[in-house]
Amino acid sequence: MLSLSPARADERWAPHAAAGPVDQLEVAGNACGPAALLASFRCGSEKWHATPERIPGASDKSKLLYIIRAHGLQPSASLRNRKRWSGDGINVEDLSEIAGELAAIGGLPAPRTRSFLRKGRESPAGQLDRLHDRLRDSLKAGFPPVLSLRRYVLRGGDWIAIEGHFVTIVMVPEKLPRKSESFKFTYFDPWGGRKCRGTFQLPSVPVLADEDQRSPFLEARVPEARIGRAQVKNGEKTVVVPTVMIGR
Repeated sequence: MLSLSPARADERWAPHAAAGPVDQLEVAGNACGPAALLASFRCGSEKWHATPERIPGASDKSKLLYIIRAHGLQPSASLRNRKRWSGDGINVEDLSEIAGELAAIGGLPAPRTRSFLRKGRESPAGQLDRLHDRLRDSLKAGFPPVLSLRRYVLRGGDWIAIEGHFVTIVMVPEKLPRKSESFKFTYFDPWGGRKCRGTFQLPSVPVLADEDQRSPFLEARVPEARIGRAQVKNGEKTVVVPTVMIGR
């Protein structure tokens, strides 16, 4: 069990956050999706928290191996002639399919995906509010959301995606002040099974910007995360962005 500070009234925590993260490295360096998903279930409210007990295995490692073998090696719904889980890990569409299958074990509704790309004429502040609302609402509904983070690097004049990673969000503020430009959050990083903190903020660089130089992404300041750092060359601009969540 993980030791956590007492919850504050202005924070929304995962109901069973003390159950702690799942360490993907007990199985494989590309198992972040299944590990983050398993952590979401066991850190959720009573009905979600009970589901991992129905997954075969007496340890995190054995449960992860079961999820990968029984669900991850099924045909991908989005990649032709591929398994859901491979040497490259898993994408959000296939991880969402697995989330629905695991939820069905406990007779629960399937979690759904939500994109955090900017919508039409949505302002960056409105985009930040939407990110906060979706994450908080999923925590409030009892399912700590799995969030896809992706690192981009500016190389040769183009922004290139170099690595993605799934984490489990376990705390966000209950409310945001008007005209907020950022908010802090706590997440479980399956790389090593760690509790980490970060900040979501308005974009500071125009990653994949349109002709008006408006970035479609918000930014995630996650100094403790390893996501693609080894692939960034000296002097290159780089940023981590939140892309999609699986939640309720």
